[in-house]
Amino acid sequence: MQEVISRVTSVVQQHKQGDQAAVREQLILEHIPLVRYLVSRMVAKIPPHLDQQDLMSSAMIGLINAADRFDPSRGVLFKTFAEQHIRGTILDELRSYDVLSRSMRDKYKRLEREMRGLENRLGRHPTSEEVAESLQISLDDYYELLDDVHVFTFISLDDSWDGDDGSQLCLADVLCEVEAKNPQQQVMTMQLTEALGCAIDTLPEKERLAVTLYYNEDLNLKEIGEALGLTESRISQIISQAMVRLRSRLRLHRN
Repeated sequence: MQEVISRVTSVVQQHKQGDQAAVREQLILEHIPLVRYLVSRMVAKIPPHLDQQDLMSSAMIGLINAADRFDPSRGVLFKTFAEQHIRGTILDELRSYDVLSRSMRDKYKRLEREMRGLENRLGRHPTSEEVAESLQISLDDYYELLDDVHVFTFISLDDSWDGDDGSQLCLADVLCEVEAKNPQQQVMTMQLTEALGCAIDTLPEKERLAVTLYYNEDLNLKEIGEALGLTESRISQIISQAMVRLRSRLRLHRN
């Protein structure tokens, strides 16, 4: 009798493991489009020395790790859980290429500091010409600076706000309208959404429109450029400049 029970238990365990493997495989296959989406949205214009296929491979590793670690009993959507792992592996890959170098961070901090200082002095958003003059560089050099920090402005969207219960929410979640996971994050989402909405409303018209088309309408840089009659590169610069302004406003909200 004990032998029979043992065989039955073994069969049940094998079926259970088989079911878990099937669920894992299904989760991975169903969320491959999410991998492509996050790679394209996080790094809308990667530097030429970076291979997007390498980033895709890293992101797939993040998806597989998420499928291995996912516990549905915690009440968290797999999509939400997977996004955190996928973003993390993409960021790790970018760091390995030194995309987030000290030089880039210094450039970005200087740009944000100058822009914030001008806003305080002028009582409005400064123009590109005014920022370039404040930085003591030409307008063309300023546009090149925006190109230089472009990747950082998009990656920095994943800086997180920590809640009292240890939960996290990042600006990318709010911009992309990712569903909140718990009551604490719902409150954080409402607060950030309100602050972000006010900040976006104050953006110059082209920046406001570009950000709206990119995040709310899911248009890519080329499509936005065609809609606004501008080059893809110029749209990239406009969105980068808008991100600097928004991060500055959201930092005040956090503090």
